[in-house]
Amino acid sequence: MKASASLQLGQQLHLTPQLLQSIRLLQLDGQQLELEVRRVLAHNPMLELDEVPVAAPAPVDTDAIPDGRVEVAAFDELPDSTMWDVRSASWSGDDDGLQRIAAEPSSDPHWRILQRLALELSDAQLAIAAFWLSHCDEAGYLVAPPEALAEQAPTQLGCSAAQAEAVRQRLLAGDPAGIAARDVRECLLAQLDAQPGHVPGRPLARRLVAVALDLLAAHDVDAIARRLDRAVEDIHEAIALVRALDPRPAQTGAPVSDDAVVPDVVVWHADAGWRVALNPVTTPRVTINAGYERLLADGGEAAAPMRELLQEARWFARGLSMRYDTLLRTARVLVERQAAFLAQGEEAIAPLTLKEVAEAIGMHESTVSRITTGKYLQTPRGTIEMKRFFAVRLEGAEVSGAAVRAMVRRLIEAEPRHRPLADDAIAALLARQGVHIARRTVAKYREQLDIPPARLRRAPASAPLARTA
Repeated sequence: MKASASLQLGQQLHLTPQLLQSIRLLQLDGQQLELEVRRVLAHNPMLELDEVPVAAPAPVDTDAIPDGRVEVAAFDELPDSTMWDVRSASWSGDDDGLQRIAAEPSSDPHWRILQRLALELSDAQLAIAAFWLSHCDEAGYLVAPPEALAEQAPTQLGCSAAQAEAVRQRLLAGDPAGIAARDVRECLLAQLDAQPGHVPGRPLARRLVAVALDLLAAHDVDAIARRLDRAVEDIHEAIALVRALDPRPAQTGAPVSDDAVVPDVVVWHADAGWRVALNPVTTPRVTINAGYERLLADGGEAAAPMRELLQEARWFARGLSMRYDTLLRTARVLVERQAAFLAQGEEAIAPLTLKEVAEAIGMHESTVSRITTGKYLQTPRGTIEMKRFFAVRLEGAEVSGAAVRAMVRRLIEAEPRHRPLADDAIAALLARQGVHIARRTVAKYREQLDIPPARLRRAPASAPLARTA
C-alpha cells in the first residue's frame, strides 16, 4: 500500500469561554439572569452591583397616532460603554411609567390597578382613573351612580363628563375587568366581553346576566331556560361560564408573585413615534470594584489569582452589556416592523422572520432566536412575548397568516347568529378586502381558533342572541 498525504482547508468556529458565557447570558430569561448575577457577585469580589437610580420615560400617550418612527431611550451606560451605542434621552417628571412598574407590590387593590395603567394612560387620564377608583368600594363597585360622579369630575379635574366616562369604560374593560361598575350586572358583562378570542357560550351567558340574574341567584335553572327560550343543556354551559367570573374584581389583583411575567423591554408612544427602553428592573448592572483594581495594578506575582478574577469580572460585565445591547436593538426592529400591530391589533401583524431581524441588527439568526426566547415587551396592548412579533407570510400574499386568522375570527364574531357564514362565504368576504385564500385555508384557521363549522354555529331564529362588544 502506497502512503500519501493530502491537505484540506476548512473553517472552524472556536468557542472561547467568553463567547460561551455571552451566548448563555443571551438565552437566560429575566428571573434566570437575576439568579446568575447574584451567583457571580457571591463568588467574585471584583464585581459589585451598580444600584445608581436611573431616569425613566413619561407615560404612554395612547391617543397619539404612530407614524412608524422608533427611538431608543438609554437609561445609563452599562459596563463597557464602547459596546453600548445608543442615544441618551431625558424625561421630566418625578412620577413616571417605569418607576411605577418597578415599584414594590402594594396591598392596596386600587393602587395596584393604577400601577397597571401607568404605561397605558396619560397623566390626565391617570388622574381621572384615580378619581373613579377613589369612589369605589373594596370590591371595585362605584359607591354612587356614575352619572352623578361624572358631573363632579369636570369641577375636580378640568375634564368633560364624556372624557371621564371614557376612562371609566377603560377601567371596566381593563385588567382586572369590571372595575368601576355600577352594579354586579355591569361588572359581569364587562368581564364576559373582556375574555379574548372565541368563547363558546359567551352570547348566551351575556343574555343570562342581562335578563335572568335574579333567577341565577335563586338557582332556578328551569326558569332561566324558559325566560331565555333555550334548552336546559345550553343554560348549564352559560351558568358555568358566569360562575367562573369574579363578582369582586378589585380583590383579584393580588401582589405580583414570583411567577408573574416582568417585562424585559418597555415600549410606549410619544412625540408621534414609538420609544423603546430596557426595563431597569430586569437589567441589573455590575461594575468593577475600583479599589481592588488599583491594588492589583501595583501587585506582584502573588496577585495573579486575583487578576484572573478581575479578568472574569470584565468578561461577565462585557457579556451583560452585549446581552442588553442585543436585546434593545432586537426590540427596536420588532417595534419598527410591527408598529401597525401595536397600534391596530392582531389583524395588522406583518410577516416577519428571524432572518429579517438578524439581517437588520447584523447578527446570526440563532442569536435573535436566543434573545427573543422567554423575553417580554410591555406595550400599550399589554405584556407581549417577543416571539409573538414573528409571523409567517401567507403563501402568495403580502399579509401574515396570523393577521388572516384574526380576520376570520372577526368575521365569525360579527356574523348573524341565525345565519352563520360558511367557509367559502368567509373566503369571498376576505377576497373583497384583498386577501385571496382558499376555502380550505379558512377552515384550517377556523379550526385553529377552536370554532365549529357554520352548521354547528347556527342558533334558532326564535332565540336571537345578544351581541358581544
